[in-house]
Amino acid sequence: MSKERARRRAEREAAQARERAVRQRRSDRRARRRALLRRLTPTWRRGRTGRLPRHSRGERAAIVLLTLAAIMLIWSLVDDLALRVALVVLLLLVLPAIVVIALDRRT
Repeated sequence: MSKERARRRAEREAAQARERAVRQRRSDRRARRRALLRRLTPTWRRGRTGRLPRHSRGERAAIVLLTLAAIMLIWSLVDDLALRVALVVLLLLVLPAIVVIALDRRT
């Protein structure tokens, strides 16, 4: 009886060793693939690039929302279509200066 148990245990351990080897080969292959992909893809610089600081996500959202609100106000309060378009174009041209003045930073 104990010889039979020892034989089954040995078979079970051999099967587990084969499964471990298969898993190890798969993970090694996956690691090699990831390393190759990492070498081939260009790296993106994170954080600040260049001299100019970036705006935070909240600041960008505020700039976009306030600009859209101003455009909606222009379209709702001004009747003449040509004047509406001119004011929207003027707003978009002056927007960088407004951002600099409001946030006290360069864009």
